[in-house]
Amino acid sequence: MIKHLKHSEIDKNKWDECIQRADNGLIYAYSWYLDLVCNSWDALVEDDYKSVFPLTFNKKFNIHYLYQPFFAQQLGVFSQKILTTEKVENFIKLIPSNFRLIEINLNTKNKITNPAIPLKASLTHELPLNVSYDILKNEYSSNIKRNIKKAIAAGVEIRNNQSINPIIEIFKNNKGKSISTFSDKEYLILEKLIDTCISKGLATVLGAYENNKLCAGASFIESNNKVIFLFSATNKQAFENGAMSLLIDTFIREHAQSNLSLDFEGSNNPDLARFYKSFGAKEKKYFQYYKNTLQQPLCLGFAFYKKAKSYFK
Repeated sequence: MIKHLKHSEIDKNKWDECIQRADNGLIYAYSWYLDLVCNSWDALVEDDYKSVFPLTFNKKFNIHYLYQPFFAQQLGVFSQKILTTEKVENFIKLIPSNFRLIEINLNTKNKITNPAIPLKASLTHELPLNVSYDILKNEYSSNIKRNIKKAIAAGVEIRNNQSINPIIEIFKNNKGKSISTFSDKEYLILEKLIDTCISKGLATVLGAYENNKLCAGASFIESNNKVIFLFSATNKQAFENGAMSLLIDTFIREHAQSNLSLDFEGSNNPDLARFYKSFGAKEKKYFQYYKNTLQQPLCLGFAFYKKAKSYFK
């Protein structure tokens, strides 16, 4: 039986045990992770936490809605048993009706065949690391191999155990300038999230240096035999010296022949997708579930609010 539990009713020990044991468990779904990236979340829970579904919600203009939090690419149904299409669809149907707008991402193991459930496909790219480094490197594109050689020739040095703060600053001063949806709030969440993962022994933060100056960096977070390429940043110097290619190659080399899979966490952006595929990563689909039961005036007003909020960030 599937029940709707308020946040205060959730047994977080049982919840996290379910995510840990789930065949499709992801770090995004642990209770402590959700607490960091989402102000409010309830849940749908089957029996004694055999399967769970986080309901990440917010409220604006007296409208309750479900949304996908920053830094949590996939959520949906997680189960200790093999998931069937019927099970996933049952969870979807039991989302409480007071959530009148829903825009959430399911995970790659959540399959739905019912055409009445509106879905939009998105892509991530994954690279199994269970073979030797030589085999993995053989799948690199010629451009990635050239960039690695360029970085080595430039004297780029990859260092472990880095602070995330200087890497966030590089992002703010470069790519971040063109991303309106990133505000100080999101940067603070990111900082707390990675610091928490470091304290739990779940994060690797690498920095790339040329002439002892940081030019690129990335954070990788690990759980359930999966490593997620959560955040990265480069400046102009790194673009010219190929530092990011060497940084990712370093991580792959150090984790080759492990039971891990590297999830590049995207992307629908063709340029980023091409870059990730250049390391031998393969496409995997996950789906966004969208439902809107708002009346037309409310729908238009809410859409305007979201657009304006994004514009003024």
